[in-house]
Amino acid sequence: MREDDLEAVMEIERRAYPFPWTHGIFRDCLRADYPAWILHEDDRILGYGVLSIAADESHVLNICIDPQVQGQGLGRRLLRALLKLAGGHGARRVFLEVRPSNPHAIALYHDEGFNEIGRRPRYYPAHVGREDAIVMAIELLGP
Repeated sequence: MREDDLEAVMEIERRAYPFPWTHGIFRDCLRADYPAWILHEDDRILGYGVLSIAADESHVLNICIDPQVQGQGLGRRLLRALLKLAGGHGARRVFLEVRPSNPHAIALYHDEGFNEIGRRPRYYPAHVGREDAIVMAIELLGP
């Protein structure tokens, strides 16, 4: 992902989430050199993912597939690429948060080997109050 991808990324982010990241958050991640990747077909961005990596741990900060093309296995493909990228940077464990109200994402993460390790109370903004986050993690195999 590059700064000139951010307008297309923001269009997807706004379609996908009722409480999207801001342009500034994406820009700050890029400026901090967080690994940020896009999934594209021809000139169209279909999805994206952003990681943070420190020591032997990584955190999926954002992963999203355009709602217009969800259900085609693209999220799984992108998640696997992010896990490979994290492992390539020396991560041995990857964390993420997911809304309990997102059963499709939860099922994907379980299917790919993530396990629930905790909850973050009132983590996400919601239309009424706040929503907890399910914290999930996966152990990566060594090289």
